Amino acid sequence: MRILLIEDDTVLGAAVRDQIAADGQTVDWVARLDTAGDALRAAAYDLVLLDLMLPDGRGIGFLRDLRARGDVTPVIILTALDQVSDRIDGLNAGADDYLVKPFDLAELSARIGSVARRYSGNPNPIVTHGPLEIDLAARSICRGGVPVQLTQREWALFEAFLARPGQLLSKAQLEQKLYAFDAEVESNTIEVHVSRLRKKLGSAVIETERGMGYRLGRP
Repeated sequence: MRILLIEDDTVLGAAVRDQIAADGQTVDWVARLDTAGDALRAAAYDLVLLDLMLPDGRGIGFLRDLRARGDVTPVIILTALDQVSDRIDGLNAGADDYLVKPFDLAELSARIGSVARRYSGNPNPIVTHGPLEIDLAARSICRGGVPVQLTQREWALFEAFLARPGQLLSKAQLEQKLYAFDAEVESNTIEVHVSRLRKKLGSAVIETERGMGYRLGRP
């Protein structure tokens, strides 16, 4: 997944960024709402982590504007505002979850995974695809009962296909899922990762539409 973190606290922001990266996700971190708006217009995000008190405004208004223009990107609010009324306002504005600071980073990872599974249509963390049994929460895969080890990038790429079964994903779309704005991407990176996934999970796990992109293979 590619995640947008909107947080002006440098210590907390760095901790959250590092946690997301350790989970194998891609994260872009901004500290202002205007910069966040630019980022959302420039890239397709799978999730937004939103602080409510930012230097250039309130996150709640930003969220309402996001929903008003039809943007359905999942949003988890991260805030020190812990009153029940604050939580109600956040959820009514369109948030998918609400986490009060200080919070445990492992809990944040679990909430991110839960929201992502709901949006992908797989609320159950255990899914099967042909001979593959996939634990989305534990980020583990068994092929015919035998555990298969994936690197972080391989898992992130396979997860992108699982979230959109049957959908054709272009090379550019996949690169956006795997890399932040400031990352250097080699021209054959996606091809290399797809090749490795086929060797580990089966040659038919990912289909190629020549000149157009890739899709999850039929089970």
